[in-house]
Amino acid sequence: MIIIILCTSVYFHINSETLLYFDREAKKRRDQETNLWSEPGDPSHSERDDDRELYNLLQKRAKTRRGSQGYRRLSVDIHAMRQVRRGVREKWKMILENLGFMAEAESLLTVSATESYDRMRNAPVARSLLQTLHSETSIFKSTEPPPERYMFILDRLIYLDVAEDFVAKARRFYPKGEDNEDEDQTPNVPLLVTRSNQGIPGEEMEDGLDEEEGSGIEAEDDVFVGKSLD
Repeated sequence: MIIIILCTSVYFHINSETLLYFDREAKKRRDQETNLWSEPGDPSHSERDDDRELYNLLQKRAKTRRGSQGYRRLSVDIHAMRQVRRGVREKWKMILENLGFMAEAESLLTVSATESYDRMRNAPVARSLLQTLHSETSIFKSTEPPPERYMFILDRLIYLDVAEDFVAKARRFYPKGEDNEDEDQTPNVPLLVTRSNQGIPGEEMEDGLDEEEGSGIEAEDDVFVGKSLD
């Protein structure tokens, strides 16, 4: 009887540890998908200025009372930064779909925190193409270094022998000097500062934030960032 109880206890302990592991991994995936970190392999999110700015906003919001005016303002800033990153990702997705990767675009654009430069097949070529996209197209913001996450995607495209075609399409669809202001311009200072005298966000932004919060993303951010701080 004692042996059965001990075995059951060990089983539940192992099972609990396994569930916790998968839960942590799922949160990491959602964190990458939600924030689209420019340097996905940097767990501190401090190596790049843009990642550090977003992470600091997330940290500050995690310490702010949920539902307060300060919380909502921080959410506006975070939402704005994420939207810029999503805009870049959508450009990549559109080009990939134009190249025929209708079903594979999402998986090609997925970059996890465990991606390693050591495992890249063509890192130097991928980096060179990334710089070409940065300097010769408007697919990225020209005022910032291109996000490193897209190096991993270019490495996959090189392996599939479509990287040059991708760059050609990018030059065609997003020529240099034709930046979309709505997608590509980000304030140099946090929106919280620039909007400090504008009161609560308007109805449109409120609706967008409510939709994002309703998805559970905001709550998960607080938990995820809070644990990171610990």
